[in-house]
Amino acid sequence: MPDQPPTQAATELLTERLRLRRLVADDAPFILELLNDPGWLRYIGDKGVRTLDDARSYIENGPGAMYARHGFGLYHVSLRDGAAAIGLCGLLKRDALEHVDIGFAFLPAFRGQGLAFEAASATLEHARRDFGLRRIVAIASPDNAASAALLTRIGLRREGGIRLDPAAEELAYFVIDLPAAGAGA
Repeated sequence: MPDQPPTQAATELLTERLRLRRLVADDAPFILELLNDPGWLRYIGDKGVRTLDDARSYIENGPGAMYARHGFGLYHVSLRDGAAAIGLCGLLKRDALEHVDIGFAFLPAFRGQGLAFEAASATLEHARRDFGLRRIVAIASPDNAASAALLTRIGLRREGGIRLDPAAEELAYFVIDLPAAGAGA
């Protein structure tokens, strides 16, 4: 049976260097920039976000709808001492996957500094503690070595490949089983 997380308002997540919070319509300029970054386009795909209105629609119909349905979604990531967005990290529930998956993307200037590791680690703890999720999965483009390395570093193990639809390319598929909340993680 797939994990069925309770609907719960996400709290702000704080780490040593980062602040993660829900996306809001005012984040549209950042979303427009990130979703048109060459790395996003190569490894995640073109979402057709070309204007600020497109970006606001992406926030409302993507992360916003997921917050309403599941209580979680992709979160705006900023440095703790500033408000400017540096990336996204969060939990997604895709129809094509049995379990909730973790996703992340950062602007080029903030890659390779351990920030995605910090955000993803906090997101896994959030999944376990606040939603009681026991299994988290991840997907990555097979040629995205940086994402695969990060997923392995946060404890996921590769379990082959998966196609989200029959016409799509096969993606690398990763899994982690989390301890129960209160089980001394």
